[in-house]
Amino acid sequence: MSLAVKAQADGLVAHGVSTCAGCGLELAIRVVVNELGPQTVIVIPPGCAALFSGFGRETVLKIPGIQGNLGNTAAYAAGIRAGLEVQGREGITVLCFAGDGATVDIGLQSLSGALERGDRILYVCYDNEAYMNTGIQGSASTPAGAWTTTTPAGKSAGRKDMIRIAAAHGIPYVAAASVGYVPDLRRKIRAARDAAGPAYVHIHAPCPVGWRFDPSRTVDVARLAVQTRAWVLCEVVDGAAKLNMPVRKPRPVAEYLRWQGRFREMGEAETAAFGEAVEKAYRGLLTALGITD
Repeated sequence: MSLAVKAQADGLVAHGVSTCAGCGLELAIRVVVNELGPQTVIVIPPGCAALFSGFGRETVLKIPGIQGNLGNTAAYAAGIRAGLEVQGREGITVLCFAGDGATVDIGLQSLSGALERGDRILYVCYDNEAYMNTGIQGSASTPAGAWTTTTPAGKSAGRKDMIRIAAAHGIPYVAAASVGYVPDLRRKIRAARDAAGPAYVHIHAPCPVGWRFDPSRTVDVARLAVQTRAWVLCEVVDGAAKLNMPVRKPRPVAEYLRWQGRFREMGEAETAAFGEAVEKAYRGLLTALGITD
């Protein structure tokens, strides 16, 4: 058995990684890397996922990769892709795997540049809705009302809509996925890998530590986000958008908030306002993408 075949059979991510119990990111990276296979080069910026890059000569991934800087993940990947093309090497996926801080905030400029140029990279954002590894600071992906160490009274602003931002670049493939729906995530990673140009996949990955919920409930919380329309499973393929899981009768958003300690200071009025914001964002996304539910 070749080393590549053995690695694929054993899984491309080692066991015993020191992520937090119930980490949504760990589920996400295991699914993504094992779905893409050994012909993958990964770029990981500083963040929770740096646990998978490793330290020095140590790593927990059985694929080649690099840990870059926080703001230029897509630029690193674009350079790797260019190098592979110069060498005439085909069949290799260049994967970016970055958190929301390194994507919607600090890395947005280099990501936008790579998408605008049409660099053939697969960019995956695992979204745990804050800068978790440095102390739970708020990011542009933190939802309104959520407690973080930099928004102790609850964040006042809403979150950036990265699906609409990425789709506005006219790239071949954009998708929103969730660790609560792994079959859908697997399919989207395969579609992104096979896209004829840059692809962007945004994965909702709940964080028990930062969100303040029981670590055994990660998948339940992720599913509740979708079932309340707080997170929308959708994709845009060559400009054509569709919902992957229409939620025509959403569950009350209070059910989603109740599980999370980061929203514990929200009263009835704030909860109602959160629900209205969720519905407005849902309708706005559908309108912008031309989707009829």
